[in-house]
Amino acid sequence: MSLGRYVARRLLLIVPTLIGIMAINFAIVQVAPGGPVEQALAELSGEASAVPAPASSGAGGETGVAITAVDSAASAGYRGSSGIDPELIRELERQFGFDRPLHERFLTMLWNYARFDFGDSFFQDASVMEIVLSKLPVSMTLGFWTLLIVYGISIPLGIAKAVRDGTRFDLWTSFAIFVGYAVPGFLFAILFIVLFAGGSFLEIFPMRGLVSEGWSSLSPFERVVDYMWHIALPVGSIVLGGFATLTMLTKNSFIEEIGKQFVLTARSKGLSERRVLYGHVFRNAMLLVIAGFPQAFIGLFFTGSLLIEVIFSLDGLGYLGFNAALNRDYPVMFGTLWVFGLLGLLMGLLGDLMYVVVDPRIDFEARRT
Repeated sequence: MSLGRYVARRLLLIVPTLIGIMAINFAIVQVAPGGPVEQALAELSGEASAVPAPASSGAGGETGVAITAVDSAASAGYRGSSGIDPELIRELERQFGFDRPLHERFLTMLWNYARFDFGDSFFQDASVMEIVLSKLPVSMTLGFWTLLIVYGISIPLGIAKAVRDGTRFDLWTSFAIFVGYAVPGFLFAILFIVLFAGGSFLEIFPMRGLVSEGWSSLSPFERVVDYMWHIALPVGSIVLGGFATLTMLTKNSFIEEIGKQFVLTARSKGLSERRVLYGHVFRNAMLLVIAGFPQAFIGLFFTGSLLIEVIFSLDGLGYLGFNAALNRDYPVMFGTLWVFGLLGLLMGLLGDLMYVVVDPRIDFEARRT
């Protein structure tokens, strides 16, 4: 098949894949304890005797008081419903949309999400889109600088290790890579706080936030310095915890290409090592690295810094998803899942197309049986 047909086919496959992702997560959430109704009941249970039940939407239209028989309230099947008026529970179910069958709720969610209508948060007075957009700058800041530094370090270092394979340089840098691979980023974050953010030793860097109070009143140069001062530790933590894999991928790709016959042929023609390396080896060796860039982009920008955001009190998308899962804020959970899932699938397609950009000889002709 041609490239256009391949892209069209992959785009069509995105639809059932995304629906499958949403269906699996929707099913898991249904059996998980502590849903939004139970969250609301937990807040009301301490004051149940003083909270009037909302007006019924039934034929009678009568209101009740949140004190009824334990048996009838417990029949709703919610933990913490003992002593709560069943009508109040039914009103909460209507409020959160749980008064409808599962399949109807799922299909309605898919229809709304297909139009990028993610609704409103259950527990925050804002739409899901507004909440996501408000958290986006933090995650984009961490992701952009991390991606820039990781690729800026890993690719040159991986090439240098491949060219100097087996030398002292390779051995010493391998030790640093081993440490970066073995120690997760959040442990580096804790270490940095202890050493440099007033934990036990020095107090050089701030411990929280992206900017200082009164940042808007600073001069442009002072704003840049303050911003860099705040992101130094969180970005450094993610970089140290994430550069090892890309470095080794780059090194192994170059070593594999350096040992191939076409490299020996190029050398036999008298070409310089630099020309052989960057004129012949580089394009082939970088296929895997560049093709993985879109997925790395999504991972670092949106999902790779949850613990770092928590440790440094940075209110980004990772922390948003974490809190949404804890609070069972389903619109935020599924809205962000839909966006990230769609972006991940599109970036996977983009990764395949990057092969063609790096090496135009690659095509997507189908194998004939």
